[in-house]
Amino acid sequence: MRTLALASRSHLALRALNGAYANGARDQRLGVSAFGLRFPNRVGLAAGLDKDGVAVPALAALGFGFLEVGTVTGIPQPGNERPRLFRLVEDEALINRMGFNNRGAAALAANVARVKRLHGEWLPPIGINVGKSRVVTADAAPADYRASLAAVWDVADYLAVNVSSPNTPGLRDLQATAPLRAVLAQASQVANERGQKPVLVKLSPDLDSNALSEAASVAEGEGAAGIIATNTTINRPELASAAAGETGGLSGRPVARLALSALETLVAASKLPIVSVGGVFTADDVRHRLAIGATLVQVYTSFVYRGPGLPAELSKGSVSR
Repeated sequence: MRTLALASRSHLALRALNGAYANGARDQRLGVSAFGLRFPNRVGLAAGLDKDGVAVPALAALGFGFLEVGTVTGIPQPGNERPRLFRLVEDEALINRMGFNNRGAAALAANVARVKRLHGEWLPPIGINVGKSRVVTADAAPADYRASLAAVWDVADYLAVNVSSPNTPGLRDLQATAPLRAVLAQASQVANERGQKPVLVKLSPDLDSNALSEAASVAEGEGAAGIIATNTTINRPELASAAAGETGGLSGRPVARLALSALETLVAASKLPIVSVGGVFTADDVRHRLAIGATLVQVYTSFVYRGPGLPAELSKGSVSR
C-alpha cells in the first residue's frame, strides 16, 4: 500500500503501471451498466485494502473496473491491536481482525475529492464503504451511519453500508430487520438532502438463507440499489495453515463455497443487482459468478496473492469463451 500510494503521486508511475498491467482491461466489450453507473469491466477491488483512499490512482491504473475504498467510520479509530492480519498461504486465505482502522470519513472524502480533481477523467467508479464507529452504541448506530454517509456522499459514485464485518462488536446485529431498516432509512434521508446515489448493503456469509432473504427484502424495501455478497466469515472450514486458529474474518479460497451459496440465495430472493465477492481467483470463477446471476465481482485476497496482473486477467477472461 505504501508503494501504491507513492505511485499514485506520479503521473509517470501511473502511466507505467497502466501500460504494464491494464492492457485490454478497458475494452469496450467488457463494460456493463449497473445501478445507474457505467463500469469499464466487471472486476472491482473490494473494500478493506485502501481504507483511506490513498492509492486510488495506482489501483485504477492496474485495470480494475471499479474501486471500493474504506471501510471508513465517522470517528477516526486505530483499529484492533496488532498482530491483526494473518496469511494462510497453504489455504490461499487471509484472516483479519483489523477493526476498521481508518482516519475518518472526512479525511477519506478529502482524499477522494483530490484524486477526482486530478484524475477524474479516467478513473473507474469509486465506491465508499461505511461502517459503524466502534465507540458508538447500537442504539446510536443509525445516526453514526448518517454522519459518515453525509461526510463522503458528494465524492462517492456509490455508497456501501457495511453491517457485516465480524471485527466490530455488535455490528452484525445490524443485519436484523429493524436495525437494518433504521440504518437504511438514514441513508435515504441523506439521499433526499444531497441527491440520489446508489446505496448497496454488504452482508455476511454467515447468515442462513432465511436471514439473507429477509435482509435483501429490507434492502429492496428501503430503496437500496444493490447487495454486496459477501464479507468475511467467522466459520473455519478445514484449513491447513498454522494460523487457522486466529480470531477474525476469514477470506480467500475457503470462503468461496459460502459466497456462492449466498449468491444463489440472493439471486432467488431479490431483483437487486448483486456484487459477488469471496474466493474469486480465476476467470472461471468470474464467469461462474456471472452465470449464477451476479452483475459484478470483487477481489481482495486473490489480489494479495496473485498480484497486479490479476484485474486485467480476470476482466478479460470474464467474457464467455
